Amino acid sequence: MKAKTTSTRSGVLAGGNWIIDQVKLIDVFPQREQLANIRSQVAYGTGGAPYNVLIDLAKVGAGFPLFAAGLVGKDAFGEQILADCKKNKIDTKFLKTSLAVDTSYTDVMTEQNGGRRTFFHYRGANALWRGEDLDFNKTKAKIFHLGYLLLLDALDEPDAKFGTKAARLLSCAQEAGIKTSVDVVSEDSDRFGKIVSPALKFVDYCILNEIEAGKTTGFKIRQADGQLDTVALRHAAGALLQTGVKEVVIVHFPEGAFARTRKGDDVWQSSLKLSDKYIAGTAGAGDAFAPGL
Repeated sequence: MKAKTTSTRSGVLAGGNWIIDQVKLIDVFPQREQLANIRSQVAYGTGGAPYNVLIDLAKVGAGFPLFAAGLVGKDAFGEQILADCKKNKIDTKFLKTSLAVDTSYTDVMTEQNGGRRTFFHYRGANALWRGEDLDFNKTKAKIFHLGYLLLLDALDEPDAKFGTKAARLLSCAQEAGIKTSVDVVSEDSDRFGKIVSPALKFVDYCILNEIEAGKTTGFKIRQADGQLDTVALRHAAGALLQTGVKEVVIVHFPEGAFARTRKGDDVWQSSLKLSDKYIAGTAGAGDAFAPGL
């Protein structure tokens, strides 16, 4: 089948982690073997890059079609996700249900003061998703957003030709005339070079936070005193482009965001300084940034 050109495409196809966040408000994060009080269960929230990105776009009234891809379990959480997509007019043709494993969920412990959060994650059905049922020539989407690298076990597996299975999937999307974008999960490991870097050769828009950008490229973007090293940040963005990103690298951080294009243009955007009373929590902040971008 002849691939659709980018100009004839419209909409966002988002695939990867589908998660139910069980957000709990706690008085303090405890030391080991100590007690913390759960003041309230704030909500059952959306979690994972595709879920958050598509719901955010739906909520702001995006004037283009939205498509979901991934895997959920045949359980209450899976039914909740599918019903939420239907309510928000998100096409679930490529969002499949598995009888073999439960839907992924995360217990999000959010501290009352400042909204800092700590995650306890069950990988669930997301660990099995390979995207093999995705036929990019049978979707009219213009952009394929994949997230999160490092948290999709089957797609993080090695691939003899492309480096990883995720890189192969992104390559298939580009061959079909779809622009690609990725997001990465923040983890304390040395896996970034092995898993993230191969995928970037098949990415048009690379969206990372400063921690992920630093771990992928080896640059120390935060100084010892916690200040942002803007020189290291520029170097990291340049290194990500050299890895193969086609159009633009965007790095977001609490102080704002920085973008560097393939043409060499640099753009800085500062964040707003808000008091703690305006901050209910920071869960999903990166996923809220992506649809805005």
